[in-house]
Amino acid sequence: MLKPTTRREVCRRCDCGGGVVVVEEGRRKNVSEREGRKNATFELSPPLKQLQRAIGYITSSVPFSVQRLGTETFVTVSVGKAWQIYNCAKLNLVLVGPQLPKKIRALASYRDYTFAAYGNKIAVFKRSHQVATWTSHSAKVNLLYLFGDHILSVDAERHLFVWAFKGIEQNLEPISHIVLEGNTSPTCIVHPDTYLNKVILGSQEGNLQLWNVNTKKKLYDFSGWNSPISCCVSSPALDVVAVGCADGKIHVHNIRYDEELVSFTQSIRGAVTALSFSTDGQPLLASGGTSGVISIWNLEKRRLQSVIKEAHDNAIISLHFFANEPVLMSSSADNSIKMWIFDSSDGDPRLLRFRNGHSAPPLCIRFYANGRHILSAGQDRAFRLFSVVQDQQSRELSQRHVSRRAKKLRIKEEEIKLKPVVAFDCAEIRERDWCNVVTCHMDTSEAYVWRLQNFVLGEHILSPSEENQTPVKACTISSCGNFAVLGTAGGWIERFNLQSGLSRGSFLDKSERRSCGHDGEVVGVACDSTNTLMISAGYRGDIKVWNFKGRELKFRWDVGCPVVKIVYHRPNGLLATVADDLIIRIYDVVALRMVRKFEGHNDRITDVCFSEDGKWLLSSSMDGTLRIWDVILARQIDAIQVDVAITALSLSPNMDVLATTHVNQNGVYLWVNQAMFTGSSSVDSYASGKDILHVNLPSISAAEDDEMADVEEGNTTGLSHVKETARASTFDQRMPDLITLSLLPKTQWQSLINLDIIKVRNKPIEPPKKPEKAPFFLPSMPSLSGDIMFKSSEITEEDLKDGDADQLSDHVTELPPSPFLQVLQSAVESKNFSSFTQYLKGLSPSSLDMELRMFQIIDDDELLEHSRPELLSLDMLLEYFIHEISCRHNFEFVQAVLRLFLKIHGETIRCQSQLQEKARMLLETQSAVWQQVDNLFQNARCMIAFLGNSQF
Repeated sequence: MLKPTTRREVCRRCDCGGGVVVVEEGRRKNVSEREGRKNATFELSPPLKQLQRAIGYITSSVPFSVQRLGTETFVTVSVGKAWQIYNCAKLNLVLVGPQLPKKIRALASYRDYTFAAYGNKIAVFKRSHQVATWTSHSAKVNLLYLFGDHILSVDAERHLFVWAFKGIEQNLEPISHIVLEGNTSPTCIVHPDTYLNKVILGSQEGNLQLWNVNTKKKLYDFSGWNSPISCCVSSPALDVVAVGCADGKIHVHNIRYDEELVSFTQSIRGAVTALSFSTDGQPLLASGGTSGVISIWNLEKRRLQSVIKEAHDNAIISLHFFANEPVLMSSSADNSIKMWIFDSSDGDPRLLRFRNGHSAPPLCIRFYANGRHILSAGQDRAFRLFSVVQDQQSRELSQRHVSRRAKKLRIKEEEIKLKPVVAFDCAEIRERDWCNVVTCHMDTSEAYVWRLQNFVLGEHILSPSEENQTPVKACTISSCGNFAVLGTAGGWIERFNLQSGLSRGSFLDKSERRSCGHDGEVVGVACDSTNTLMISAGYRGDIKVWNFKGRELKFRWDVGCPVVKIVYHRPNGLLATVADDLIIRIYDVVALRMVRKFEGHNDRITDVCFSEDGKWLLSSSMDGTLRIWDVILARQIDAIQVDVAITALSLSPNMDVLATTHVNQNGVYLWVNQAMFTGSSSVDSYASGKDILHVNLPSISAAEDDEMADVEEGNTTGLSHVKETARASTFDQRMPDLITLSLLPKTQWQSLINLDIIKVRNKPIEPPKKPEKAPFFLPSMPSLSGDIMFKSSEITEEDLKDGDADQLSDHVTELPPSPFLQVLQSAVESKNFSSFTQYLKGLSPSSLDMELRMFQIIDDDELLEHSRPELLSLDMLLEYFIHEISCRHNFEFVQAVLRLFLKIHGETIRCQSQLQEKARMLLETQSAVWQQVDNLFQNARCMIAFLGNSQF
């Protein structure tokens, strides 16, 4: 989850903030929701980096690695600096590796181990935990190959190292080192079956070499085919390998006799980038090239059997036939993995399952379904829905059987797909009734509607009826979800009914030279929340306010320079405009005047968005900065700079997650609003508003918490800011009258209160029956921890017979303290009781009850004996309760433990004078805290009653 569980105790209906108690996991928010959001900033700094991640990445241009565990097959792929593992049964994501310092260059996997080469190092992971780093290479590692119980690695300087699996954590040095002869540049490596300790290396120069890695000798040098070798793979037949060359030819070669058996030539120009032999009995060879086409060759008939045209949109990186299955897996640099099955009568493969993301950078994004999904449109002509919660729910919206129509018409899918989306709008209110998404496409004079409930393209096409058809540039959906308003490059503005797709009138300005809405391109349109007003903006700098029903012009602003984008916030009626002068202006549409002006960006502003409450405005620019403006305070409250400029952004309705897209990046990056989780009450505790903090982009996986990695070298201001923020995050920043709940399951702390009832209910009806033949048990001694402790061999029967009966009792009294008492003593000495609270929260109700009863004094005759160790333990427990109640940590759990403690030891505390003083302090602390909490809820009830009786 990207954010902790949040629960509001009172005042759900309004934004008054009066007496609101917001409970989060170990943290608390401001009492006033309005004040807290006003003072909060979007802090994208290292203390919460582990909550940042990128979505939409499936694979990169590194060949995948396939391993089989039991009856299931898994594929490991690279995604930039991290790696992911998919289960091939459904291609669902099962594991994500940690972030590495550099991009991964090669991958290999063996059972639970994953080997990733980055730079001149090789990282070894057992599942997702890095267990070793191999650093013997001095140059970049280009190849990794699994070789029995060893891993072979080859770098750019022709050094080959052999690494062993056994003792990976201890043995960090290679077991063998080979320097390849000549000026060959290895491009591929393969181990032919039955060739003991031997591998074949293909080179950029076009020749093959057979090496014995055990004796470190080159056994044979194949002449080659005067073309760079790009890939090589071993066949199920002995002594036979297939070699793919850069000239597009495939050579099936017998390496034992150095004879070529057959050769094929791909019909489309380009290098052969991947090869794979079928192992299910069919004599098939699959080849992939730089054009994205997969060719299937029949080795018996020595001819081409079938071609998968446009299997991928980019070069094929890897091909793999599953063992004894007619299934082929392929991956490509277009960010996709696909599985093809050969089950048709004509032998042609069909697509079985696939996972893909954007193959080109996204252009527009928008949060949907209360922040659970993200709608994204990219330059790859795809309209996608990403799930923030579950990656398996991400999918591409259908454009009506594109593959089937392209195959029938014998044209490329690219020619049938809609052009890239330049703008879109959605309305969740009518999702179940009719189409609720409208998209505008590049150089397209129509707008398209989508039925998001079924993830398909809608049945209507919205075409503005102007004389000269011009591309649609802007669109919006009314708050009721019934109407869509379109603006074109020719200045035409028209309203449509989404249910029927029919036109419902145009917005015409009689003062223009011709009958249209604007004299020039319409860059944005928006509707208010009551369908009273419609706002439109023209590129020439004119912003117009229209009557939505009558379609007549009511008001007009002249910005004075070209306007490129507008964003309207319906709840408060504010309109943000972006102009070519790099100034963001905010207009009050109700009062019909400009209310704010923000300056700070020094390059083209790419996108802006309002927060859900309208108090923040976020803007991004090609200068690489993201700035957060406080609309109420009329100032910048935070700014960050990333290495890659942001092209689009969207803030979730809960204001906890920000989604961004970047130049030349195919994924969607998620940032966490730190202020929503730390609850700082001052803007200055985050940023001065003028300083710009340099941060890195979020990783694919949860990154390690490294403050120094996110600060640019030499930027002392950013470094001090990160240090201050990290230091501030270690303290508990909360309002003084609030309490923090433990968020434990309700049954865990309620069982402490009703433990006696539970014991009576669970009491067995019959006593346990004695077994006929009792087993032999070793004599054991009682221990406070409950663990079995056997009698020491030093205590013998002879010692007891000699009269040393006190030896056993002395030995028992010298038992080490229980873990419960050890943690308590350590907490009292350090005056830090958080570790003891965590220990208590980890105990079951019955275990906690047993631990507290261990200090119970049963014999009344010795009650007045002040030297008993139980009294010291009770004194420490009283001190613990005084501290925790005064700090208001884990409130409901501590109250339940205190009730159980007083129930067991209340009589002892009453009779002992040395405990009465601590008990009196506990009573005063408990009364004061409960009085504050009661006053807080009384104020909340009064505020709710006042708002309920007012005219609002």
